[in-house]
Amino acid sequence: MKVLVIGGGTGGLALAHGLKRAGIEVSVYERDALRTEGLHGYRVGIDPDGSRALHGLLPKELYDTFVATKARDPKYFNMLTENFKEVLSMQVEPSTDPIESEKSISRMTLRQVLLTGLEDVVEFGREFTRFEQHGDRVTAHFADGTQATGDLLVAADGAHSRVRRQYLPHADIEETGIIAIAGKLPITAESAKLVPPKVFEGISMINAPRGLFCILHVMEFQWDRDGRVKHGIGGNTEELIRRWPGLQFDNTRDYINWGVSATRDKLPANVMELRGEELVKLTLDLTPDWHPDLRRLFELTDPGTCFPVNIWTSAPVEPWPTTNVTLIGDAIHTMTPGRGVGANTALRDAVNLCRALIDVRDGKRELIPAVNAYEAKMIEYGFDAVFKSRAQMTSDDPMHKPVIGRIALAVMRTGMRAVNHLPPVKRRMRDSMLAYRGANRDELTLEITPAQAQR
Repeated sequence: MKVLVIGGGTGGLALAHGLKRAGIEVSVYERDALRTEGLHGYRVGIDPDGSRALHGLLPKELYDTFVATKARDPKYFNMLTENFKEVLSMQVEPSTDPIESEKSISRMTLRQVLLTGLEDVVEFGREFTRFEQHGDRVTAHFADGTQATGDLLVAADGAHSRVRRQYLPHADIEETGIIAIAGKLPITAESAKLVPPKVFEGISMINAPRGLFCILHVMEFQWDRDGRVKHGIGGNTEELIRRWPGLQFDNTRDYINWGVSATRDKLPANVMELRGEELVKLTLDLTPDWHPDLRRLFELTDPGTCFPVNIWTSAPVEPWPTTNVTLIGDAIHTMTPGRGVGANTALRDAVNLCRALIDVRDGKRELIPAVNAYEAKMIEYGFDAVFKSRAQMTSDDPMHKPVIGRIALAVMRTGMRAVNHLPPVKRRMRDSMLAYRGANRDELTLEITPAQAQR
């Protein structure tokens, strides 16, 4: 059995690791020309679901490297006003469990971790154009005129998947009406002083008038601005990072990451064409009454890191007849970042599909029934996550309306301030927020034994 994976994103690379360890032939076709190319965002939250999935799919030492390369754990979850006034602040209990914990990860670093050990599997510069099915085989065609044939083709090529457009043309994605602007700036003596201590040590969200929203993450890593591993970070961790070959490809340094979002009607018509200084200026124009320190953060942003994001979401789709083409991650269930579960859901897909293909290898099921079982489960939990994520981030939210929005914002702030002064209620809210998990542990537990890997 040979598996063709189109796209070298989080889900596709994680799947490739699991299949390679299980002795199943796999090739990943990535359109970027080089390992260091591509703008893959700045932060991704990997929750215990995602951690369990990665723990099952990756070789042990690589999983340990993934844990070692995460950013410093946030100590607080904050809700603020645009004037940096605290509305709610919840302390996040530290966790030393390498699996059952929330992790702040640089997307570029995660990509470099997942590419490690797949040098013989990933082919760069391979832009997918179309596929052909002939009997029980499937052939992928690429822009350079080459092609590859296998038993199963897996679409892992993101929200604007070319595979999905050909295979399931009725499976649409829709605009939410929300546009985000993202940027980052290095942590320096000046930038570190611009944010309050709880903001520097936490994850912070700002709900502002007119439905404007801002999120701030402070990301500190275990290597310095010159790419050298910091001293005294812990024996095993330090050794893992020093031995990790992916560090030479990683450009991640300590930074503050921000994102500002608004409904499209509050932005210029050509917002998706703007870049660099234009986006910094637009962000400042949107926030004239915000705290001077917050606006200074925007001014200090590296213009080359700024980009606009049109927030899309998948429309519901009914189950389709299963063939030797299937999909994982954003290629089938694109979701807003409202719940922060997109990458974790893609990793859940990777575990479930890997398990199904191991069953095929072991003769427990034929390929099509195995893929069908995977798709039936994936459609259910994937679109449940799409629906819940959309509810958290849509232009239909009353917060975006001119009059009722101000009332909704005032009510929300009053409620959160009340909770902030009631420690037992605040603890319950925090525990409830952290307790949400999309899957049970058994589903995401995958053990690939040495005997399996040798086959």
